Amino acid sequence: MKVFVQIPCLNEEATLPAVLASIPRDIDGVDEVVILVIDDGSSDRTVEVARELGITHFVRHTRNMGLARSFADGVSYALANGADIVVNTDGDNQYPSERIPALIEPIRQGVADIVVGDRQTSTIAHFSPLKRLLQRFGSWVVNRAAGTDIPDAASGFRAYSREALIRLNVVTTFSYCMETIIQAGHKRLKLASVPITTNAKTRESRLFRSMWQHVGESGRAIVRSYLMFRPLAFLVPLGLVLTVLSLIPFVRYLVLWSSGAAGDHIQSLILGSALLVGGLLTFALGFLADLMRINRILLEDSLERTKRMQFGPAVGVPNPDAVAVSRADAA
Repeated sequence: MKVFVQIPCLNEEATLPAVLASIPRDIDGVDEVVILVIDDGSSDRTVEVARELGITHFVRHTRNMGLARSFADGVSYALANGADIVVNTDGDNQYPSERIPALIEPIRQGVADIVVGDRQTSTIAHFSPLKRLLQRFGSWVVNRAAGTDIPDAASGFRAYSREALIRLNVVTTFSYCMETIIQAGHKRLKLASVPITTNAKTRESRLFRSMWQHVGESGRAIVRSYLMFRPLAFLVPLGLVLTVLSLIPFVRYLVLWSSGAAGDHIQSLILGSALLVGGLLTFALGFLADLMRINRILLEDSLERTKRMQFGPAVGVPNPDAVAVSRADAA
């Protein structure tokens, strides 16, 4: 079994040595641990420091491409080089790399496809009360959208099986964290979480300028991912609300018309018509989006086959579905 630990980096020369030193090289049940440094357009000595510390696997961007693209490019490199499990951690030394064996264990045992490190955000000292509340709310929204139960959906400390990575497709340009959980939930991949603690804060996040930018970008990613899989569940209720609201000004106009005072209230007809048209257009958009969803599923099936031909099957990780079937047969 080969485990790739990928580290997206943007100017991490100061913290990268601590990250590399804490990654375990020998893990029970794992034949090889490979460290992959993803240089996302660093202007400092990140790559030189990594080379000096013995790293030989790199993905390099000549300019900053963002976390999601770095993650996707690292995954492609790892799969092409025979990874059975890919662990993602950060170059700022936020996550405890010594917990990697616990992180990959559910995948190694064949009981999970994706494992997320639960930072237990309510205990993180440098998180403000508002940030803790937003983290909990964001995780609740993601779990509702995905049908999952992951306590810390924003955590970037994760392990993915080869099978999961072949089936997932990252399309966002901001952060893959929310999107991959929603995709995994709707693609019936098995998710699990393990509790972790975090290391002392070393710097401010470079992913976003402010907490509210993070909230906005994450919200967009959640809505887009949810609409990809369940457009009718979102658009049909919205169309019904608009249609029902259109009845209010129509009824008001009829009441006034019956009393002979409708002539001065033509705006009720205009408002009702606008709401009704909005409702009908929303229904139409919902059905068009559902047709696009079906087309996307067919395209993703073709892409999955292409990935399987390009990267080949997993060798060292049992398939959770196969394990479940064998256990059912044994019972």
